[in-house]
Amino acid sequence: MARFNKAVDRFEENVLAILMAAITIISFTQVIARYGFNSGWGGALELTRILFAWLILFGMSYGLKIGAHLGVDAVVRLFPKPVVRVFGLFGALATLAYAVILIKSDWLQLFGAQARGGAYDYWLLLWKRPFGLDDLRYPLWMQDTFGLQERVQRWVAYLMLPVGLGLLALRSAQAFWQIATGKRELVVASHEAEELVAENRGALADHEPGEEPFDEVFAESAETPEQKQAHDARHRPHRPEDGRPTGR
Repeated sequence: MARFNKAVDRFEENVLAILMAAITIISFTQVIARYGFNSGWGGALELTRILFAWLILFGMSYGLKIGAHLGVDAVVRLFPKPVVRVFGLFGALATLAYAVILIKSDWLQLFGAQARGGAYDYWLLLWKRPFGLDDLRYPLWMQDTFGLQERVQRWVAYLMLPVGLGLLALRSAQAFWQIATGKRELVVASHEAEELVAENRGALADHEPGEEPFDEVFAESAETPEQKQAHDARHRPHRPEDGRPTGR
């Protein structure tokens, strides 16, 4: 099982890296070709749009694996830890149900729901009816060598739907088990604000005695000369005509 998990981790990380690199390279070369040589590739926009959709679908499962999905747990944290674990298990189970329903929802008919189809059925329909994409085409040498049609089939682009949702279901099941065994608390990561507060807790306490806090210094730096002159006049000690400062 550990070997399988490592293989899935490497697969996700490598695919995400390839997708990000491909999007960057295609966008960069397209800009150079368009503005430098008044040329370009007609299918570049459609390809980058498909790759970005793949990046999102892959990122769902990987973000769940590393705990990068944001969430608000202010109310959940008010309860004891056993109750927090129950909430975490419910969140993981809800995410798993969400992924499974999107993959194939026919099983909901067992509960009386009028549901059918899903991402797998949609992809299977595109597989049986090889509709082509709008602008993305195979190179001529691939058409001649492998006897492919001119336009890339839609099932190639939409293959990521069942694959991405399947990975999301897998990661949700793993998160459920980790929460149940005490290795994890929730499926979301929501402690960024707490970490920032902890890092900057002593920011104002570190300034020397008599040193003005940052907000006052910033406010004075934003004053106009007239405002600064009026401010100095209000805080200047009052002196009588004989030049001696008044005392209390």
